[in-house]
Amino acid sequence: MHELGLCEGILEAVERRAAGRRVTRVRVRVGAQHRVVSSAFDQSFALVSQGTVADGAAVDLVVVPVSVTCLDCGHEAEAADPLAACPACGGLDLTTKGGDELILEAIHVEEEDVSRHPG
Repeated sequence: MHELGLCEGILEAVERRAAGRRVTRVRVRVGAQHRVVSSAFDQSFALVSQGTVADGAAVDLVVVPVSVTCLDCGHEAEAADPLAACPACGGLDLTTKGGDELILEAIHVEEEDVSRHPG
């Protein structure tokens, strides 16, 4: 389950950005070539974030498709599966572009209750 390794790296970046503040939500952009399974990613993030500032944080996963060009017929398309056959001719001689992103797009931190701090 490679999602666990991806989540460990993402958690490191989350902790750096959070600077000790509690994280409630994480948004990650991941390319289709990583072949991430959403449910496995959610479970992996929950596991690696236990006891950290991101413990219990919701995960928004945005999957970026792969641009595919068929070398047989020249058809271009986007695909969620980088190993797909050409939808126009069924050819398997495809080139791919993109879909390899792994970006921590945003984190949401818990707002401080300013009413508890006299000022």
